[in-house]
Parts: sequence; C-alpha cells; structure tokens
Amino acid sequence: MVNSEGYRVIRQWLTEKGFRAFPFQEEAWEHIQSGGSGLVNAPTGYGKTYAVFLGALIRFINQHPNDFRQRKKNGLQLLWITPLRALAKDIGRAMEEAITELGLPWQVGIRNGDTSQAERARQRQQLPEILIITPESLHLLLAAKNYPALLANLQLVAVDEWHELIGSKRGVQVELALSRLVALTPISIFGISATIGNLDEAMEVLLSPLEHGGKIIRASLPKKMEVLSIYPDEIEKYPWAGHLGIKLVDKIIPIIRESRTTLVFINTRGMTERWYQAILDAAPDLAGAIAIHHGSIEPQLRLWVEEALHEGILKAVVCTASLDLGVDFRPVETVIQVGSPKGVARFLQRAGRSGHQPGATSRIWFLPTHSLELVESAALQEAIDDNLIESREPMLLCYDVLMQYCCTLAISEGFDPKQLFTEIKKTYCYRYLEESDWQQLVSFLAHGGKALQQYDDYNKLEWIDGRYHMTSRRLAMRHRLHIGTIVSESMLKVRYVSGGFVGVIEEYFISRLEPGEVFTLAGKNLELVMIKDMTVLVRNSNARKSIVPSWNGGRMPLSANLGRLLREQFNEASQAAYSKRRELRELVPLFNLQEELSQVPRANELLIEQIETKDGFHLFVFPFEGRLVHEAMAAVLAYRISRLHPISFSFAMNDYGFELLSDQPIPVDDSNVYALFSPNDLLNDILRSVNSTEMARRKFRDVAVIGGLIFQGLPGEQKKARHLQASASLLFNVFQEYDPDNLLIKQAYQEVFALQMEETRLRDMLERIQQSKIILQFPARLTPFCFPIKVDSMRELLTSEKLEDRIKKMQLQLQK
Repeated sequence: MVNSEGYRVIRQWLTEKGFRAFPFQEEAWEHIQSGGSGLVNAPTGYGKTYAVFLGALIRFINQHPNDFRQRKKNGLQLLWITPLRALAKDIGRAMEEAITELGLPWQVGIRNGDTSQAERARQRQQLPEILIITPESLHLLLAAKNYPALLANLQLVAVDEWHELIGSKRGVQVELALSRLVALTPISIFGISATIGNLDEAMEVLLSPLEHGGKIIRASLPKKMEVLSIYPDEIEKYPWAGHLGIKLVDKIIPIIRESRTTLVFINTRGMTERWYQAILDAAPDLAGAIAIHHGSIEPQLRLWVEEALHEGILKAVVCTASLDLGVDFRPVETVIQVGSPKGVARFLQRAGRSGHQPGATSRIWFLPTHSLELVESAALQEAIDDNLIESREPMLLCYDVLMQYCCTLAISEGFDPKQLFTEIKKTYCYRYLEESDWQQLVSFLAHGGKALQQYDDYNKLEWIDGRYHMTSRRLAMRHRLHIGTIVSESMLKVRYVSGGFVGVIEEYFISRLEPGEVFTLAGKNLELVMIKDMTVLVRNSNARKSIVPSWNGGRMPLSANLGRLLREQFNEASQAAYSKRRELRELVPLFNLQEELSQVPRANELLIEQIETKDGFHLFVFPFEGRLVHEAMAAVLAYRISRLHPISFSFAMNDYGFELLSDQPIPVDDSNVYALFSPNDLLNDILRSVNSTEMARRKFRDVAVIGGLIFQGLPGEQKKARHLQASASLLFNVFQEYDPDNLLIKQAYQEVFALQMEETRLRDMLERIQQSKIILQFPARLTPFCFPIKVDSMRELLTSEKLEDRIKKMQLQLQK
C-alpha cells in the first residue's frame, strides 16, 4: 500500500497540513485497501474517523489512479452509520474539508430526521459518494422501490460509535441492514468504537453477516486523563441524594471562568434545567455565554448550541447525554460530571469531550450530589487506572424489530421468505431463530395469525410472483411513518400562544398541571395556558418559583462494574484516614459514624440493618448492585419473608441498597438469612412476588409499537399514551386467550426479566452473597448508609420544599 497512488496522495495532503498518520490509521488503510473488515479502537480525539474515511479514499484513488479527480457521480461508495444526528453534521464537515483540499469531486450527503424532503428526493435519484445516515433512515432507504440500484456501487460501510449501538434494538436494526447490504453487493464493514469490556464480541456481532472474521485495529496510544473531585466545605454525616449538588454551584463558577469552554453533564433533563438556572443565579454575568442542551429542546436551538460550541463563543453548556458521543468540540477544555455517571464507560466517554485531540489531557471534575458519591469518584479513578470497562451484551431474538424489517422490505422490493430466512440467520441477533418461529412470524404478518386474521389491518402482506409484498398504500404510509425502535413516553410540543416552538415535554408530566401553573423548559419559566390538539400552549412567566419537569429517563441504574468497584472501596474505610484517595480521607467522619452505629461492609460482606422508628420496622439491605436489581430483590425478599410469617411491606430503593418497611417486626435472623438470599427457585419467586403479567402488559406496548401492531397516529396527531396502552392491553389479552404462543407475548416477558428486572445480574448477586459473610446489625437509630434510602421513600409523599424541611429536622435529631 505504501507505494500506491492513494497512499501517496493522502500522505502528501497530511504533510502539507503538518500532520502525520498514526500507525493504527495506516494499518486500517492497509486492511481496507485489501478488502478486509474489522473494528477500529482508539482513544477519543486520535482520529478514528480518519482511520476509516481516508481508507475509503485511498481505495477509490487506487482503483482509478489516472482520473480520480475527474470522476463525478460515482454512486454511493461509503455509507457512514451514526447513532446521533448531532454527529452527522460534524463528521460531514470534516469529510467535506478533506475532499475539497484533495480535489476530489465527491459529494457528502446526510440522511436523518432533519433532512429536507427536497434533499431526500435528490438522494432517491442519485446518492452522493458518501452518505451519513442513522439506523432509522437506513431502513427508510431500504423501503425505497429502487434501493438495490442506489446501493449497487457501495464498497465500504462504517458503523460509528458501535459501542453505543450494540446491546440495543437500534443495534439490531444495524445488524439487519448489514445482512441485506452484504446480500446485495460485496462490501467491507468497519466498526468504530471506544473501549468496551467485550470488544471481540462486539466485532463478532457487527461482522456476523459476512461469515468471516475481521481484525481489531487498536491504537496503542496513551490518553492522559485527569479526574478531580469537588469537595463540600463540610461532609454531611447523613447524606441524601440530589441535595448537595446544587449547594456546590459556587464551587464550579471559578472552574467555568478559568476554562475556555466547559461542558456540565447532568443525568436527567429536569436537573439540567435546574442547574442552568442555578449557574445563572450564581453568576448573572454569564448570561448569553452559557447555554442548555438536551433532547427535549427544539432542534434549531440545539443546532445553534452545537455551532456556538464549535466556534468557541460559549463559556459553558449544561447538557445531558445528548452531547455524550464523538462530536469534536475542540474549544472544550473541561468537563464537569454532576452526580454519579452510573458507569465507567459513560464517565470516560464524557471525559473525552475535553482535550479532544492527540496528546491533549482530558480533564473532568466530579461533583457529588451527596457525600457518599465521593466513594464513586474514588471507584471511577480506580477503574481508569486498571482499565476496567463495562461490557455491552448483544440482544437476541428481537421479534418486534424483525417484523418491522420484513414490512420495510415488503414495501420496496418484496421478499422471498426462504431467502430472507437464510440472510437473517447470519446475523448475531437471529442466529438461534427456529424455522418454525420464522414461519409463525411471516404468517402473522401476512394473515394476522390465529387471533387477528379477521381484521384487514393485520393482513399486511400479499403473495405475488413468489414474494411477499405490502400493496396497501395506507398500510405502507403508516409503516414508513413509524420505522424505528425508540419508543419513548408520549411527547407533546410546547409552543407560545403568540407562536414559536420551545421544545417537547412528556405527556404524563404536563397532564398533572393546571392552567396558570409555571414550569421550566429550555431555561425559560413558562406559564401553562392550555393543552390543545396535542400541543402545550404557554406564555413567558416572571414567577420566581417554577416546577421542574421530570422525565422517565432518570432511572438509569448503576452498572455492575461500578457496583463492584464501589464495594471494594469500602475495604479501605477503616484505614480511610491514610488512603491515597483524598475522596476517602474526606469521608472519615461519615465512616466513623457508620462504624459506631453499625458497620461499614467490606467487598465480601452483605450488611443488613434492622431499625425501629415511629414509622415502623425497617430492614435495610446494602448489595450496591443498582436500582433495578434492588427493586426486584426487594419484591423477592418480601415474598420469601411473607411465606415464613404473614406480613406486608412497602419498598424503597436507590443504587446502594433497598428498604422493606412494615408495621410489625421483620423475622430475619441468623437462622434464615442465607435461605432468604438463595438463588434457588429464583425465577418462580420473581413470578410470584411481582405482578409480572402487568409488567409484561406494559412492556408489550413497546414491543407492539415496534412490531407494527399499534398505529401511533399521523404527525401532529399522535395518539395519547393511555390510548396506546389501552390498545396494547386489548391485544395482550386477546393473545393471552387465543394465541398464547405468540412470539411478541414471549418477547415481552423476556424483556421484563432481562432488561427491567435484570434477572441474570440478580442471580449473580445472590450467588455472590452465598459466598459472602452476611452481617446483621440492629442500630438504635438511622445510620449514614440507610439515611439516603429513607429519604427516597419520602420523596413521593412530600413536595421538594416540605421534604427539605423534614430532612433538616431528621438530621438535627440524629446528630444530637
């Protein structure tokens, strides 16, 4: 390759710009030139994009060494799949700059939800040489009548940020699309990924349709990372979640002022709104130099924020995961993570937004929202030192995505079921698909299966000339409108009465407000006027107080990796005063009080505290396994205890532990505690302890929407969430009675256990506990560890102001 024309042209261009290729980039170019496939893994800011993109240019130049600068309208050469719209513009800008400087007459196109109809029409006639596309828009492209001709010249498919897509239904969409592209034309596939725990498996999933292996190209380049904690002036001995963070706002103002640009990452949209206001209240002179960015803000404002970040005219942006991924904002010097990032990989991803260039140091500050989160900061630093990153488990047998995909192909060129079965069996997700299940799925799409064959809307496919087609224009239009796998709460648009779009809000939140009440969105205080035609009409308000919206996305659980590292940090608690980590040294007063009242558990111990208060009898358990596991374990434990003795409970949980509360003593002691935490008969106990049928009914709504059983409505006329749930519940009941073996019912139950209750992780936890020492303590009063769980149990009952007053009183009483 070194002597090839393509390599010479690219090397000369880089030299003129004062750059030199990294060895991993040259290795990727060599592999692409020889028609190979694989996965590029490199630290943030080291040019993973150029490793694949320039490889495609080298390959093209080598194929046409004499006239590569004269060849126009070459058809699609490089398909670039990206999970975020925000990434597309940034990647497109970098590619266009390189192509222009190289003198190549290539075109770069973008295809996503923001692409205009006129641009899409042009693309249907002639695709550009490079098309940057989201998984949903790629499936829409496969729904076009002439898609095989449009894709005939394709040589290379790049899947950007693959670590974000794997383990999700959007990743399954990518797998299916790749299986179709591989069947159409010989292509190379390259993934681009940050480090994840199962990198080899990630490549196997991506390249599965090719039926031959690939190569992981790693950049052996060190990435300097600086993790700094922000400390409160005084450590709270009785911490509670969320409260401390806002009080530390004055400590981040100097950090923002000293940095060129800072990203402040918050886990939820509601807290993003609160932090934006808090920063402006603390530093009014930053007005105009600080912005807010999250998924519910109108697209034009988000785009303006991204452009302003590129140009370096913003001092700070308060954001959610909407700015997590590989957008290159060079002016960003500093990142602040507010509260637990819930996982090591997410923390590294966010840290990498700063120092986004070779040799630069990524600097991230960790701001705790309660004292105990300082232990997480120490755990995160330990994980970075030891390079311990979470794995992303690939999904299997997503029947809903497969049904949607079949309808997509039926709209365009139709499909032969035998040929398509062979194709999809090559994907990782459907490698275990039984032919009988496939036949049931196709029959259901064509004739509505056993239960729905009498209804025209469920007789979707017709057999014409040896292929299944969707001939109904009405059903085809419905399908095109709802291609995708992201099923969120019903969102309502928020507009001013006088005109102008503000953003979107979840229906369940806004439906609880009365006209005249004030809420915050996009950094503005808005008075609710009325809700009309699925639109929230508002006007600006000068009210000092407002309600901060809550979004259901705020229930992100602690990762298994971070939970384990957290438990290990407590091994040092008894010697915390001498720890190398300042975070642990700062927590000495809290650890001392916990040890005095109860005990600080080590990594191989499970602490259980039984406390009696005027509220009743409390059982606190501290597995440090994340909210979802604790939610399931609380239900199972309550069921197992109730078999010993008739008793009823209420539950509360956070990422560190959970609480059972009863009005009578709870019969847990040395004689039965190991049996209560046994993994034996776990699945049956889960089924008996929770209303799994009701949970599956709710999960079925998402499955049914993706699978195309429920029509969500036309744009601007979406059905309300409760109407969708009612339709899904009706179908669920019909299938339960008349078609109990329906694949979508089966999938709904599987997703409840695997995703909602994390059954595998729960079982692993119980097996770990069987090998651990269980410590039963009976403190005379609430301890520092159980106090935050107790506060979480009160949140649902009190307004935020009353909650804060109540907690202050409790803290004063406990410290006497």
